[in-house]
Amino acid sequence: MRKALITGITGQDGSYLCELLLGKGYEVHGLVRRSSSFNRQRIEHLIQDEENYGNRLFLHYGDMTDSSALNRILEHCGPDEVYNLAAQSHVKISFDMPEYTGDVDALGVARLLDAIREVGLTRECRFYQASTSEMFGSSEPPQNEQTPFRPRSPYGAAKLYAHWMVVNFRAGYGLHASSGILFNHESPRRGENFVTRKIAIAAARIRKGLQDKVVLGNLDSSRDWGHARDFVEAMYLMLQQPSGDDFVVATGETHRIREFAEKAFGRVGLDWRDHVVTDDRYRRPTEVDSLCGDAGKARSVLGWEPAVTFDELVNEMVDAEMAGQA
Repeated sequence: MRKALITGITGQDGSYLCELLLGKGYEVHGLVRRSSSFNRQRIEHLIQDEENYGNRLFLHYGDMTDSSALNRILEHCGPDEVYNLAAQSHVKISFDMPEYTGDVDALGVARLLDAIREVGLTRECRFYQASTSEMFGSSEPPQNEQTPFRPRSPYGAAKLYAHWMVVNFRAGYGLHASSGILFNHESPRRGENFVTRKIAIAAARIRKGLQDKVVLGNLDSSRDWGHARDFVEAMYLMLQQPSGDDFVVATGETHRIREFAEKAFGRVGLDWRDHVVTDDRYRRPTEVDSLCGDAGKARSVLGWEPAVTFDELVNEMVDAEMAGQA
């Protein structure tokens, strides 16, 4: 039985990846931060399913800012695969908390990589790093593995540090390490402070008469949106390759935020223009106008293809909010 360690297991991507690996017969270990309240809603159905997963899913308290905890957990579970999905992942918040974002998203990855080396797993385990399209920043789309990195936020800059640390550990220590340069990916499990989930929630609440307006920022930002369930499949495929590498994961299609709002409100029979207002407080100090990924390498090497269309993604997110199942 193969073992995997997932940092950020309670997040959107972590929960879908956990489902995928458990379905493939893995023993899954997850890193969770200690807090005064439980934040395990996304994996609670897996925790409760003792018949299928009771002896194959284990959670460990730890933090990306704590080297000793990372070493202890790696020694304890001895994973065949490590998926690093833990991060302060909100771009706007990274401007308000640049030091914390760098500590977790940049130095946290350095700590985890060095822990793998110190524990003696460099030749034994395979490592996945969740890189991001935000590293491309102001580079012209479409963006692929050869596109220059020009981050436009503390989040993008921190992730770029981590990305290059993975490259260096791969070259310097022979670690089977891959970075997935993932473009935007959403689902009903997306955090409520992300714009797509915010729009889906608002459309459902307005349809139910629970609110009247939703406040957004830059409606003209253009993004390449896919489904998180498709994207974690690409993560898994990267670690099944003979050697580590970097892969852009994207749909190759772009849509503006106003288009997402139009389709989300249209799903419940409303005109978005009657309910969406804008406020410059929700704009970033430096904007990334357009991101569109060229996933040709992932398609040819990994055999990966996105299965969920943009319209299907929007509909699923809104329908989940209408049903109260998000």
